[in-house]
Amino acid sequence: MEATNRKLIRPSFNEVKEKLEAAKKPQKRPIPPDQTNAENFYYMKQMQSKTPMVIVLRDGETLHGVIEWYDKSCLKINRTDGPNLLIYKPSIKYMYKE
Repeated sequence: MEATNRKLIRPSFNEVKEKLEAAKKPQKRPIPPDQTNAENFYYMKQMQSKTPMVIVLRDGETLHGVIEWYDKSCLKINRTDGPNLLIYKPSIKYMYKE
């Protein structure tokens, strides 16, 4: 039986060191989604339960009514004390349940 010359394959020290350093680095958190759908969920809940809402506009005017429908840029409010209104979302300062 002849002795064969076997070469032992080992990774270099630099390769091992680079792998360890890469494993020690903290992983970055994934970027959160652009849209969480929380606004859509809130509007749907208020529409289904026909919750009376108070909407305060940027100029300080308050509107009372129920949200009938919404889309990307506006809300339609049904009011008992006046005509129904279509309100652009950028003109709304805040809103709350009556």
